[in-house]
Amino acid sequence: MNVQDLVSNAEDATELLSDYATGRSDPVTIAESHLERIEQLNPILNAFTTRASDVLDRAVESRDRWKSGTPLGVLDGVPLVLKDNLVCAGLPAAWGNAVLTNRVPEQDEIPVAALRKAGAIVLGMANTPEFAVEGYTGNATFGVTRNPYDPTLTPGGSSGGVVAAVASGMAAVGLGTDGGGSIRRPAAYTGLWGLKPGIGNVRRGGGLMQVLLDFETVGPLTRSARDLCLLHQVLAKQPMRPHPRPLDILAVAQIQDAPCDPGIRDVFESTIERLSSMGHRVVQGTLPVDLGPMNEVWSQIAEVGLAHMQSKDPTVMAAAAEKYQEMANRGALISAASFHEVLSRVFALREAARGLWGYDAIVTPAAAAPPWSAEQAYPETIDGKAVGPRGHAVYTGWVNAAGLPGLACPAGLSEGLPVGVQFIADHAGEGLLLSLATTLDIAD
Repeated sequence: MNVQDLVSNAEDATELLSDYATGRSDPVTIAESHLERIEQLNPILNAFTTRASDVLDRAVESRDRWKSGTPLGVLDGVPLVLKDNLVCAGLPAAWGNAVLTNRVPEQDEIPVAALRKAGAIVLGMANTPEFAVEGYTGNATFGVTRNPYDPTLTPGGSSGGVVAAVASGMAAVGLGTDGGGSIRRPAAYTGLWGLKPGIGNVRRGGGLMQVLLDFETVGPLTRSARDLCLLHQVLAKQPMRPHPRPLDILAVAQIQDAPCDPGIRDVFESTIERLSSMGHRVVQGTLPVDLGPMNEVWSQIAEVGLAHMQSKDPTVMAAAAEKYQEMANRGALISAASFHEVLSRVFALREAARGLWGYDAIVTPAAAAPPWSAEQAYPETIDGKAVGPRGHAVYTGWVNAAGLPGLACPAGLSEGLPVGVQFIADHAGEGLLLSLATTLDIAD
C-alpha cells in the first residue's frame, strides 16, 4: 500500500464541491468510492469503529439537491468521519469503551450538528484510545489503529482513527478533539492539516463528559489548508480574514531541555528558512515562560476528570481498562485544595501567555518524536534520551492549558515519514493561523 498514491488520487473537499457544482461528479459516485476504499483499507488500518448505514441514502439526497441547484450548505455531499468521542445521532460514541458501544444517542452535539446542517455526510466513527487521554490510538474494545505511511507504526492520538481515515482517502475530511495535542500531533504524523481552536471559539454542548476540562476543543482535520478554512467557517461561524502583512514569528526549536528527534529538527529548520523567504520576520529563541509548574500537575487533570466520570457513570468506568480505573482512583484522592492549586497554575499560564509576548505567532515542531510502534502507548526514548508518557507531546499540551489556538501543517518528510510544524496564535487568532496556512499551502 502506497499512501502517496492514495492521497494523490483523492480530491480534497473543496475540489469535490467544485465537481458537484459543475456536474463533473456527484455525491453518490463519491460516496460509493469512499465506501469501496473503506472496504479495502479499514481491515489494514482499523480506523473506523462504527460505520453509518445511511451513507448512500444521504448521498442520493445530496445529488438531487445539487441537480436542482439547491445544495443544503457549503459542505453538501462531503464524506466526513467523526472521532469516536463525538456524539452523532444514530451512532454510538463509544470512546473506546465497551459499555458505551451499546448507547446510541438521538441527537447530535453542537459541532456535529453544524457540519451535518451544512450537508456533510457522516461515514462513521473513528477509533480513539479509551477516554481520549493518550497519544496513541488503541483500546481493548476496537483494537489498534495504524498509520497509513507504515501500518506497523501509530498515527498518534487521540484522534488517530480520524487521521488514518482522512490520510488514506477513506474520508474526505474529519472532525477530532484536542485536549493536549490530539489533533495536531496525529495530523503531523500523517501529512494532514489540523486546527485546534482556542477555548470558546467552537461551541460544545450535548456531548460526552469533559474529562480534560475546557482544555479539549473540537477542530477539523483535512488534506488542504483551504478545506481547513471551509470547515472552521462552518464550526465557528466566522469567515477567514486574510493577513497579508509580514508576521513577527518566534521560532522555538526545543522546549527547555526536552529532547527532539534530529530529523524533525532538520525539517523545522527548513520551515524557518521558508518562512523567512516568504518575508516573515522570524526570530529563533526560547519560549518566554516556564512550563515546569504546569507540567508538574498535568496528569492530575485527567485523573480528576476520570474520578468525576467514575462518580457519575460507574458502569462505564467498571468496563474501562485497569490503567484508567487506577487513574480515576488516584484522582479521587486529590484534595480540593490540591486541585485548586492545579487550576491556579492553569490561570497563571493563561495570563502569562496573553499577548503572545509581542509576537504575531509562534512556530514549533508539532511533535518531538516520529511515529513509533502502533501497539505502544508512547516512545520511551527520543534522540537517545529516556522520556515519559508526555515526552513526545511537549510542544502541544501547554497550548491547550493556555487556551490558545494551534494549527498543524505538513512540513516535509524524515526517513519517509511526515513531519509537521505547529503554529500558535493569541486568543481569537484562528483567522491569522488559517491565513498563514493558506499561504503555505498555495506556495507548495
